[in-house]
Amino acid sequence: MISRFQPVRAIVTVTAAMALVAHFAAPSLAQERRWIQVEALPGLGRANERAADFSAEFGNVWGFGLPSGWYGIVLGPYAGDEVGSVISALKSGARIPADSYVTDGAEFRAQFWPPGGAVPAGVEAGATAAPEPEPEAVTEILPEPVAESPPEPAFTGETPAEARASEAALDAEQRKELQVALQWFGFYQGGIDGAFGPGTRNSMAAWQAANGHEASGVLTTAQRDALVSAHQAEVLAYGFSVVEEQESGIDVTLPLALVEFDRYEPPFVHFREKNGSGLSIVLISQPGDAGSLGGLYEVINSLTAMPAGGVRDRSDTEIRLTGQAEGLDGRAWARLSGGLIKGWMAFGKPENAARDARAFEVLEASFRAVGDTALDPGLVPLEEAARRGLVAGLEVRQPIRNRSGFYVSKAGAVLTTSDAVQNCSRITLDRAVEAKVAETDAASGLALLQPVTALAPPAVAEFARETRPGSGIVVAGYPYEGRLPAPVLTHGAFEEGTGLDGVEGRLRLTVAVQPGDAGGAVINGSGAVLGMLLPQGNSGAQDLPADVVFAADAARIAAILTPAGITPLERADTAALPPETLAREARGMTVLVSCWDQP
Repeated sequence: MISRFQPVRAIVTVTAAMALVAHFAAPSLAQERRWIQVEALPGLGRANERAADFSAEFGNVWGFGLPSGWYGIVLGPYAGDEVGSVISALKSGARIPADSYVTDGAEFRAQFWPPGGAVPAGVEAGATAAPEPEPEAVTEILPEPVAESPPEPAFTGETPAEARASEAALDAEQRKELQVALQWFGFYQGGIDGAFGPGTRNSMAAWQAANGHEASGVLTTAQRDALVSAHQAEVLAYGFSVVEEQESGIDVTLPLALVEFDRYEPPFVHFREKNGSGLSIVLISQPGDAGSLGGLYEVINSLTAMPAGGVRDRSDTEIRLTGQAEGLDGRAWARLSGGLIKGWMAFGKPENAARDARAFEVLEASFRAVGDTALDPGLVPLEEAARRGLVAGLEVRQPIRNRSGFYVSKAGAVLTTSDAVQNCSRITLDRAVEAKVAETDAASGLALLQPVTALAPPAVAEFARETRPGSGIVVAGYPYEGRLPAPVLTHGAFEEGTGLDGVEGRLRLTVAVQPGDAGGAVINGSGAVLGMLLPQGNSGAQDLPADVVFAADAARIAAILTPAGITPLERADTAALPPETLAREARGMTVLVSCWDQP
């Protein structure tokens, strides 16, 4: 290239000069010419395949990287006064997608098509609809160039007065389009009314500052074009579109270039990944109450696609979960309002986090519960076996084992069996609260757990001062290891205050229990705790009757609680409780302890 500041003489032909201009049309004519963007894809391999498909029909196909990290496929360049008729003709003939749009190319990054930086066939011969005739080759002596100042960049070439004048010429739709674009990128929070008041001016200034321009609050023509083009490019790249889900009563904007509708499985509406995007979205819609919302929280928390260790927020009206681990990126939100639970789940991959963050942001910002309808549970019948093994098609993460435990302090400390917490990567209480092992004593079979965050238990164990052998007891636990939503009370009898061999610290009971009951509280008729049920099968070579089991007594329990700074509570009142009161207190202190092999 000849410098305009050096007095160099050169001899070239007019034909050769025009060929050079045609060859470098993409970078040099971005302002004078326009392009038609026909497609954008997230992966380079797929983008090359689609560019090749378009090249089979068109001779002026280019591919460029986009600011979003996607890859755009464009036709052109075309003269600015002709591109409108070209895109209309191509759309009307269904030769290009209906959502193709015109761009000035300002957002283009590195070229990827044609491969190797080659020039598409036909560009030299005329990329515009009406190319000028090729001039006759004439050898010309170029005069020595005169040094002059370079023109100002397009963003600074318009004076404030000119910018205001060009802005005044905008019609109402163009002004609204600017507000939409500013809102899209998070600079504008007001209504889309086309009125450029203080809110709109402040958002324009914020956009200018964020993009390295003087924050005047009045966009130049080039800045407006760049803002609108960036908005259009992102909408096209993600395929953002409003989805009105009438069956579920939800309106939401989804990235339909990344996901597509799959199926209904109440209470979920599944949108699977599209074009290998690695992203899937599930809408949630069901009738319910605070209990139903809590159950939904536990279900989502147990999904294999929802890694542990992220945000876990829950209340009576709203839940939010996030988690990221190797190969997994999950998040979910739902709200209870007017007897209906509406929300969403989204699952991606950490390597796509930058791309998916925008999709998640739009998903959450646009989500609206509409009307008073929820997804009909009978819309798609499911076999009961399928419901047990899957949660509407979502694989549920299962713990290694589930056992019982009970609260022994007002801060939420839990006593359980040491067998329950062996070789666990993670321990949870009631499938929702993370817990750590504070103390363990394999000899006595006891383990003390502390919740990671303090709890307010519904009830705390109060231990009996004494109980006569032969009295009735109940064991509060989870015999079916969490398959039922609440503890089960199993009735039996307290037979003896020692083991069969006279060993102190053990109680002998007669009660029919299951392995999941181990760690549960043994409670007498007054609601006082006698001890903790130990796992069965600790009798050596003896084959005892099935209903003969043993429990650690209150003294053995105190030996592990006291060093941990917990003083066991005592129950002074020995009066028998009404059955419903006893059941309420027993269930209130009982906890499901789950051991997981995944962090």
